[in-house]
Formats: sequence, structure tokens, C-alpha cells
Amino acid sequence: MQNISEYKLEKATKNDIELLISYKLASILDYAKNISKEEEEKITKYVKTSIPKQIDDYKIIAIENKKAGCLFLEQYEDGILLNEIYLTKDYRQKKIGTKILTNILNSNSKVYLWVYKDNIIAFNLYQKLGFKIKETTETRYFMEYSNK
Repeated sequence: MQNISEYKLEKATKNDIELLISYKLASILDYAKNISKEEEEKITKYVKTSIPKQIDDYKIIAIENKKAGCLFLEQYEDGILLNEIYLTKDYRQKKIGTKILTNILNSNSKVYLWVYKDNIIAFNLYQKLGFKIKETTETRYFMEYSNK
């Protein structure tokens, strides 16, 4: 599969909850290194309770009528928070995430996000797009994009 330029953002429905839970857990647990079983259980419980409450804010990323990932944006301070962008493995490294992010940046003057330090590919992409580190924790960076 070569680079894909067309995608659609579709409103997530209650039927997507289990899929979104699996996406969110993968996006966290793939990069949250050295966590205890207890911490993993807390994360899982949090994800399973939060996604149904946030379902109206989620979008499914659809490519050629297939569910390829999800997007969750929310208001944050003077801009928006990219709470989640997730693409399944089959759709990574094909410029889809770059296109989605570029569209978000073109329509918002301030965008914030958290990224795991171990997620080098995403971190490098965010830097290339103009995000700057605003805060650092033990495992993650809080980044800001501003075109003001």
C-alpha cells in the first residue's frame, strides 16, 4: 500500500466503543514502559469508563470505507488538545497522520498534545510540523503548536 491521500472523519457511535477502547489501550500500553500490573489495570479501567462518556467527541478515521483509526480533539485553554490520534499498523508510515495533523494545524492557531518519549516516530513528526516542548514528565512530553 503506497501513500494514501484521502481519508474521512466519521462520527463515532456506540457501536465503535470496543474498537476505540482497543485503540486507546494500544496507544498507551505500546509506549508506557515498565508499568506494574496494577498500573496497567488502572489504565484499562480508566479507558473502559472514559471512552463511553467521550464517544460524542471521537471521530473514526476511515480510508476506502475501512476503519483505520481514530481522532479525538477537545477545547483546551486558548486552543485545542489533540487528545488522541491513532492509526492501525496497516495505515502507519503512509502520510495519513501527517495529512490529518496538517489539516488540524491549518484550521487552529494553537494545538496542544501529549506524546510518549518512546514514541520517537510521532515525536519527530510533531517537531517537524512545528510543535515545541512545553513541559516534560518522566515518560511524556507536552507539546504546543502555535501559528500566532
